[in-house]
Amino acid sequence: MSRIIQLSTIVMLFLIAASCQDILNQPPDDAITAEEFFNTGDDLRVYTNDLYAVLPKKSVYMDDAASDNILGVSAASRVEGSRTVPTGRGSGGWSWGYLRRINYFLENYDRVDDAGAKAKYSGIARFFRAYFYYEKVKRFGDVPWYSEVLEADDEELLNKARDSRALVMDSVLTDINYAVDNIPAEKKLNEVTKYTALILKARICLFEGTFRKYHDLEGSGKFLIEAASAAEELIDSGAYTLYINGGEDRAYLDLFARSNQDMTETILAVDYEFGKRTHDLAYRMTAPTQGRWGLTKELVNSYLMRDGSRFTDQADYETIGFYEEMQNRDPRLTQTTAGPDYATYGSDDREPVNLDITRTGYRVIKALPPKGPQWGSGGSYNDVILFRYAEALLIYAEAKAELGTLTQADLDMSINKLRDRVGMPHLNMADANANPDPYQEAMYQNLEQGANKGVILEIRRERRVEMVNEGLRWSDLMRWKEGKKVEKPIRGIYFSGLGAHDFNKDGNYDVYVHDGDDSGAPAEVTAKININERPLTNGTSGNLKLFSGGTFEEPKDYYYPLPKEDLELNQNLEQNPGW
Repeated sequence: MSRIIQLSTIVMLFLIAASCQDILNQPPDDAITAEEFFNTGDDLRVYTNDLYAVLPKKSVYMDDAASDNILGVSAASRVEGSRTVPTGRGSGGWSWGYLRRINYFLENYDRVDDAGAKAKYSGIARFFRAYFYYEKVKRFGDVPWYSEVLEADDEELLNKARDSRALVMDSVLTDINYAVDNIPAEKKLNEVTKYTALILKARICLFEGTFRKYHDLEGSGKFLIEAASAAEELIDSGAYTLYINGGEDRAYLDLFARSNQDMTETILAVDYEFGKRTHDLAYRMTAPTQGRWGLTKELVNSYLMRDGSRFTDQADYETIGFYEEMQNRDPRLTQTTAGPDYATYGSDDREPVNLDITRTGYRVIKALPPKGPQWGSGGSYNDVILFRYAEALLIYAEAKAELGTLTQADLDMSINKLRDRVGMPHLNMADANANPDPYQEAMYQNLEQGANKGVILEIRRERRVEMVNEGLRWSDLMRWKEGKKVEKPIRGIYFSGLGAHDFNKDGNYDVYVHDGDDSGAPAEVTAKININERPLTNGTSGNLKLFSGGTFEEPKDYYYPLPKEDLELNQNLEQNPGW
């Protein structure tokens, strides 16, 4: 995406002046007038390049650490239940600067005499407006809808109340449909295309459809139908397929760890380059003082066995040690967390066990690049995926299941394609519905208790396993009305007792568990656990006891609070309930 963010000097000056204050009524012509700038199709391209800044970057690979998927150094405020009302104007996500840029473009692009450019770039602008408002509605619920640039003296619009969720999301749907219809069907790794608009539409509509269904709001069916339709259109286009290079024991890992993405499965990625644009994700994943990310025990338990049976159906699954629990599992498990024979990406040498860089013991290796300079602070340059084809397959299956129209053929063209990539047995709809997984069912207290309960649970399992560490889990819990799930404890790896443990069964001890005295640790041990710092659930044995659970107040915590200053400045705004 590097070329996308390289603006000409004249446009940069224009945008700096136009966005120096994060308000909706900044005068639009304080640097360069529309007549001076909006003249050619290339002007439209240059302007819309700046709008890509509304998209996330490395944060998509960090967001799951604030969910029930991954625990880092500490639990996030939204998991703890310790969010507070922000004070400053435009803080806490109540920020509108990008909307002003988008609307200014949409008010002026038609000056250009280039029909093709106008269709494409107005579609891209409306893609970004749809994305902007989707994020706002996810966070706040009702928000004011603005489709025009406000003038400083427009008191009525500047002080309007929040519009209804229904009005805003219908407007979002109109925008994203316009984007789908007008942006060309090209494959561009770092640019928005028709295919990017289709996957965004599918994501938006699945969220809105399931949110309305599980929160008892009207109109869920319309959005679920749109979600399935958009996903199906993307699937039927044949433009993308799943990345399979390296085979079932390698492809999934390689997809994220490689330095440069391609357009096999990846629809849109943020481009990073050595010496030009880098990030610090590998440093966060490997430095003891940084992220210390680890998968939660509950997530690890959710991975199926290699033969498709359920790990948690085993009578002793709660007391199975690390080496044994990693055997014969869905290959995505040891391509997401370091298994007993873990070798860093690009190396054949087994990596020593290191529990100082992971709170839970299940260190995250998904999207971890090769060991070396990329592990240093700010040294990583592997691309970050924002949208990929696999998500379309998951959306299609879930939307159809929630609508009650799912068939085995639908599963075969979606979920089972994901399972084929890693050599897992196919999901059978009849079997899943006849025998719902009690372990998965216990996670989701608000799940519809209908004929498709079993297969919906399996689709949710598949989504969690396939999309872990890609920033979707919190939104999933919110749309399913499963916020209370954060009140459950977070546990880590299991230890049968104090003393030395052989994690890879090679005859050498790797981990020493002690109660403050580690003098008995064998020389070859590479990791130590002091139960005074990381206690075990049963005293001297059990799982790492890391977080006792947060608090989640319904319906309050499904939304974020508006800033105090914004409420004071606009008396027509109302705070979200409970805040």
